[in-house]
Amino acid sequence: MKIFQYIILFLLLEALFFSSPSLAEEKTKISFLWWPDPGGGFEEVISDFEKENPDIDVEMIKGPTSTDTRETMYVTSFLAGEATYDMVLMDIIWLPKFAKQGWIIPLDDWFGEEERKEFLPGDIQGSIFEGRIYRIPLQTDAGILYYRKDLLEQKGYSSPRTWDEFVKISKELQSPPSVWGFVFQGKQYEGLVCNFLEILWSFEGDVFDEKGDLVLNSPVSAQALKFMYDLIHTHKITPSGVTTYEEEESRYVFQEGHAVFCRNWPYLWSLAQKEGSTIKGKIGVAPLPYKSEEKPRACLGGWGFGISKFTKNKDACINFLKFITSYEAQKKLHLKSGIVPTRKALFEDKDILDQSPFYAELYQVLLLARPRPVHPDYAQISDILRRYIHKVLLGQISPKVALERAESEIKKIK
Repeated sequence: MKIFQYIILFLLLEALFFSSPSLAEEKTKISFLWWPDPGGGFEEVISDFEKENPDIDVEMIKGPTSTDTRETMYVTSFLAGEATYDMVLMDIIWLPKFAKQGWIIPLDDWFGEEERKEFLPGDIQGSIFEGRIYRIPLQTDAGILYYRKDLLEQKGYSSPRTWDEFVKISKELQSPPSVWGFVFQGKQYEGLVCNFLEILWSFEGDVFDEKGDLVLNSPVSAQALKFMYDLIHTHKITPSGVTTYEEEESRYVFQEGHAVFCRNWPYLWSLAQKEGSTIKGKIGVAPLPYKSEEKPRACLGGWGFGISKFTKNKDACINFLKFITSYEAQKKLHLKSGIVPTRKALFEDKDILDQSPFYAELYQVLLLARPRPVHPDYAQISDILRRYIHKVLLGQISPKVALERAESEIKKIK
């Protein structure tokens, strides 16, 4: 008899479970690919979102630290026509290719003009392809001039505004080989292209004009590239070894007190202020110098969220994108994981300024930042540029010949 009662009870519970939508229906699951989460900021924001949206589970798939490898993982899923990742946390330079291929969807209906005004202008510019917006900016980045404030103040100098002032101060304050005037990223990789573009723009040159026509091979471009060569070989304020430097090599030289100036990204600041740093409390930040017109420029980096064409959960993705790019979430991501926010108002936030006091100066740099050429074949263009720029820095080829050959190769893929 008891066995019969247990069977009846089991059948009743089973019927109750499968007839109840709240119990029977699974949660909506959405995912994106990122890298190991330093500080735990992303995991905390995801937890906050899931508490407010109990019907949605968000999975952050922790991939490799290599940006190129993560891009390959996204592309592989797109080519397979799969929604392995519902959302696409993308580098700013991936967007044109992803949009051109139709792998990500336009977000104009959910991210309108008024809301875009709350974000840094360069990040919005870099999120648009052929008139439509495909990305909500989350984390920004831009090239900055770091300088030894203590050394400049001893001689009565403020941060240089023009390249001529910059060279003059560097020559006066350096004492090579122990202390050089300037270090930057000169290895043959993407960082070299960023450095070149910043100098090119400051000379009022460009790779493409506003119409999209190739204008790389110009007298102004030759002057800018010659200036980079001169830093090493003529002015001799930069060590020849800079042609092997990425971000960390140049940071190390500067942080160990072996350079007066360093071009790098915002991450350097917090590392330079740590206990044991040779230059703790001795550095300042400023926009990169310019040639003649008062137009300093910084190369924009950064990350933002798009949505995969292949997702079956678009509405849930949009809800999460709105949440993680909000003021409160970006603030938490900065305080916990150190990301540089994309909302302008956060650069006046007291808690952020207490943790990162240089953000007042950084904000001025970010307002002048601009993205690299927004082109679906940017990766190939960058590969061509870095090869020829590097040859110039090594003294293997003249700026004029380098630009002629680079433009010729770019025309073949354009």
